[in-house]
Amino acid sequence: MDPNGTQGQLNAAIAPVADRLLKRYKAAQADKLQAESQKDEQAIQVAKDTTDALILFKQDLGAFNRLYAFLSQIFDYGNTDIEKRFLFYKRLISLLDFGRERDTVDLSKVVLAHYTLRNTGKLPLNLNHGEAPKLQPMDETGGGSVQDKQKAFLDEIIKQVNGLFEGELTDDDQLVYVNGVLKCKLLENETLAQQATNNSKVQFANSPDLSQALGSECRAA
Repeated sequence: MDPNGTQGQLNAAIAPVADRLLKRYKAAQADKLQAESQKDEQAIQVAKDTTDALILFKQDLGAFNRLYAFLSQIFDYGNTDIEKRFLFYKRLISLLDFGRERDTVDLSKVVLAHYTLRNTGKLPLNLNHGEAPKLQPMDETGGGSVQDKQKAFLDEIIKQVNGLFEGELTDDDQLVYVNGVLKCKLLENETLAQQATNNSKVQFANSPDLSQALGSECRAA
């Protein structure tokens, strides 16, 4: 937060923490491989528990930041230590890239660049059938379980995409409306412009005004 601070000072504060956690994860992976070669089930489980704990730790950091970014728009915590944690975790999470496998592709960071619409017929939709589900209130955050990321082999992804679009995907299918018209309309909104200037990216992304503006523009389109 020091306006006169340097990138070197920032790295010196965060990099050692990330380095220690990454080395611990790598060591646990090595222990697991060795235990598997020796068919030591107990050692395998211990190594797996260690890697799962580190992955869950990273997930809990993200959950803390998302909840803080949302609730901080509603009330003032009056505690700068909580905000310091938010800022520290935000920088730390990006460095904790645990276990990047080379044989599969991580789909969690895939960005949609094209889309196309096809008429596949009409389906009946009865909105009055059955009981309306209720939204569950927000409860405690963190302490969940480790979930495997959605991964797939690259050749499988290529086959599915080719089979879906059958070579018909063109430049006209790019997200021109989203990146052009919609973006320009949102930039004309003075409320959103002020929020974007005075808040972090996470806080702005959770803005109810942004969601309302997006919904209005999409309905108008």
